[in-house]
Amino acid sequence: MKIGRTGGGRGGKRLVPARLAVADVLRTGSVGLRTRPVRAVLSALGIAIGIATMISVVGISASSKADVLRQLDGLGTNLLVASPGDSMFTGDKTKLPEGAEKMVQRIDGVERSAATGSLPHTVRRSDKISKDETGGITAQAATEDLLATLRGTVHRGTWLNAGTGRFPSVILGSVAAERLGVTETGRQVLVGDRYFTVIGILGPLPLTPEIERSALVGWTAARRYLGFDGHPTSVYERSADAAVSRVRELLPRTINVENPQDVRVTDPSAALQAKAAAAGAFTDLLLGLGAVALLVGGVGVANTMIISVLERRHEIGLRRSLGATRGHVRLQFVTESLLLSGLGGAAGAVLGTLVTFGYATSTGLPPVVPAWSIAGGLGATLVIGTIAGLYPAVRAARLSPTIALQTA
Repeated sequence: MKIGRTGGGRGGKRLVPARLAVADVLRTGSVGLRTRPVRAVLSALGIAIGIATMISVVGISASSKADVLRQLDGLGTNLLVASPGDSMFTGDKTKLPEGAEKMVQRIDGVERSAATGSLPHTVRRSDKISKDETGGITAQAATEDLLATLRGTVHRGTWLNAGTGRFPSVILGSVAAERLGVTETGRQVLVGDRYFTVIGILGPLPLTPEIERSALVGWTAARRYLGFDGHPTSVYERSADAAVSRVRELLPRTINVENPQDVRVTDPSAALQAKAAAAGAFTDLLLGLGAVALLVGGVGVANTMIISVLERRHEIGLRRSLGATRGHVRLQFVTESLLLSGLGGAAGAVLGTLVTFGYATSTGLPPVVPAWSIAGGLGATLVIGTIAGLYPAVRAARLSPTIALQTA
């Protein structure tokens, strides 16, 4: 520290302490960390845990949301489903007209349409299993355009076509295949009282879970072997993104001109959109827990700094006697507190990022750590460090050099 001179009263000179350089501030502020490394690590640990918790919570939530949005990008938000509503007069389920999926194709903006029809038959592995044990699996007739309309994939085997759709062959949804214990094509399952050969197993269809739990039979085969009346129970249509709202309004009037109120239109992607919106539903709660851990860490830092002041009274008195001002002492201990909390915050940021990447990788999610969460976490540590170091710094600055030097 350099000492300067300036004019004083009666022409005398008084000493003015120069400001400490940044390097001097860092060197004096890190004395406590370098001389007591174990205590410094344990004190910074609370800060690190709090920051790691907050960053990993935000990161995992952001990764989950990114995964849902990725699914929506792949599956699209332009799928609508028309199904029978309840009759205004009787309260019973109405019926969609035969060929409803072809009527829908007349609407401008509709790219694809397909239909399924519920069948009153159980699906079992064999006749040894009771008909009451349905396993939640339903039998449905399906048109050939269903897979393309839903943007689905065939995990094994093949999809229905003009040939296979006429014979006793069946496509199993992913959940239906799992519950039936069918992993390969060529097996036979009992639909009603007739055996059908499994020719395909579908991949997951998040937008249409009812298809995942279904055994799908060709439209013609359903009429020939299972007594299907040809009335669809669900009409799926895929339209251009810009035309979704208009198509939604026109669907009921197109399918049932006389009673459009008897047609119910739903948006399957709404569930995934709600899931994306709710992906961070518990984030605030978990962030609160992280904030509590951060606060506890801040209290630990403050406690460490107070103990440090008490243990280093002789050092403080010696510095004061050599010309250090109260401001220099305050700056030293505030800097030490900032360094202590900053190291903990940096370690917490790294740990939180690693936790997020590890969790996302193990669960198949895209790892996402928002930059604002890291910046916010590090900013919070500086605030906590400043607050935690203020009282010990003020207390150290108020020590009388004479009294402090008497403490050996």
